[in-house]
Amino acid sequence: MTTTVTAEIDVDAPVSTVYNQWTQFESFPEYLGAVKSVQQIDDVRTHWTVSIAGKEEDFYADIVDQVPDSHVAWQSTDGALHAGRVEFEPHDGQTRVKLRMEWEPEGFIEKVGAAVGIDDAQAKMDLQRFKKFIEERGIETGDWRGEVHGRQETSPDM
Repeated sequence: MTTTVTAEIDVDAPVSTVYNQWTQFESFPEYLGAVKSVQQIDDVRTHWTVSIAGKEEDFYADIVDQVPDSHVAWQSTDGALHAGRVEFEPHDGQTRVKLRMEWEPEGFIEKVGAAVGIDDAQAKMDLQRFKKFIEERGIETGDWRGEVHGRQETSPDM
């Protein structure tokens, strides 16, 4: 059973600042609750450690599509399916961040959490923390302005 979560938030910062911060994958643990660490291996490969319901899991994910100031899409390369896409759009002087993630919950606790909407609530809280992080700093912690095209993406576009 695949679970899909969507969430969006408006961030009071320019698109380039918001996009640049999102490409700093190693800073994800500062605002994404389940993420314990992300290691950027190269321009497209990342290694993630997450904790779901007290259980740590590791997986690799590849960036499958990335265009500066527009979007980033990724997909796991091992283990259970984990794919997503985040889009950045100018909106009333702010940046609208749209997140879509898909994954296959493993085990009873993950399946129950997905069924009762805990995943949706977590995604919304994570975006709130991201918003607070970037708005309080006023600048990104770094940037990567490269593009990635032509990799297989299984999750649908938003």
